Amino acid sequence: MKLIHLSDLHIGKRVNEYSMIEDQKYILDRILDIIDIEQPKGIIIAGDVYDKTIPPAEAVQVFDDFLVSLANRNLQVFIISGNHDSPERLSFGSRLMDSKGIHFSPVYNGNVEPIQINDEFGLINIFMLPFIKPANVRRFFDQEINTYTDAVSAAIKQMNINTDNRNLIITHQFVTGALRTDSEEISVGGTDNVDATVFKDFDYVALGHIHRAQKCLSENIRYCGTPLKYSFSEAKDCKSVTVLELKEKGSVLIKTVELKPLRDMVEIKGKYNDIMLKSFYENTTYQHDYIHITLTDEDDIPDAVSKLRTVYYNLMKIDYDNQRTRSKAYIDAVSNIERKSPLELFSDLYELQNNQTMTQQQKEFVESLIDEIWEDK
Repeated sequence: MKLIHLSDLHIGKRVNEYSMIEDQKYILDRILDIIDIEQPKGIIIAGDVYDKTIPPAEAVQVFDDFLVSLANRNLQVFIISGNHDSPERLSFGSRLMDSKGIHFSPVYNGNVEPIQINDEFGLINIFMLPFIKPANVRRFFDQEINTYTDAVSAAIKQMNINTDNRNLIITHQFVTGALRTDSEEISVGGTDNVDATVFKDFDYVALGHIHRAQKCLSENIRYCGTPLKYSFSEAKDCKSVTVLELKEKGSVLIKTVELKPLRDMVEIKGKYNDIMLKSFYENTTYQHDYIHITLTDEDDIPDAVSKLRTVYYNLMKIDYDNQRTRSKAYIDAVSNIERKSPLELFSDLYELQNNQTMTQQQKEFVESLIDEIWEDK
């Protein structure tokens, strides 16, 4: 049986105050194109459907349109809630939608029953375990549950897995060893880690929560990653969907299919005059991409954001990398303060702040200001 593994759609997300809804509509359409080519029997969405527990109306409409498109293709769809979702809201109407092949994980109640599907190789058990914390699990079991590994382990033991069958679990947790990005929520001290060994009885583990596609200790324990880049730490990532094919017991074929976004997320570094040259950007998509620019000019460019946006329309972020920003000098009381002139004091301060001395032109300008101020007194 062929399945497509998705997760972390984060519909309704804003990045640096830019709404991503248009980009999300576009990428969901591209995912539908891949579905039409690959012809899977089912779609997995491993949590974080929305970016907020109470999503905006537009986000709900976008996901509704996507679900209708999947249902019209007669696909089995398996959806769990992530840490960004409200499990109660996400699973609303799930009993009605089951008949259309749209399956939502209910609010965790201590019991996870598999959805069973048959193909030419026999029975497949699909377990849907939404995002859980130790507190969510502790009240259902008469045992000590302190860590996320304890919680997930207890939930899995309750499933009474028959290892003679093919078993797949969909869950939304941080599995130890996975590489995070800046667009994920991080628990202090990594306390949300789940040990990968708890999944030893599954033929495939469809994970959500981490935004970079990767395996965890095993080829069959996988994050598919987000369909879009949601931080500049992902700028060099290649986004994709994961296609898996469950054959006979012990045989799982896995591949990824690349996703091309409406607008990429790109980082540019250089001097202002250089990156504003037409020759720098004319054969690129930079003018329409989401851009983070790092200027290397020693002097700040007045009104740089407005000027840069005349070329780079979706400039999200600007930084400087120069002697001043690389300096870690600590500004403290100046020695011999009583013996130094106002110009010398200002020069000392300038050097501490900017990690370089003033030019002769700057000194002459400051000196004229000082003379003017002193004359007024």
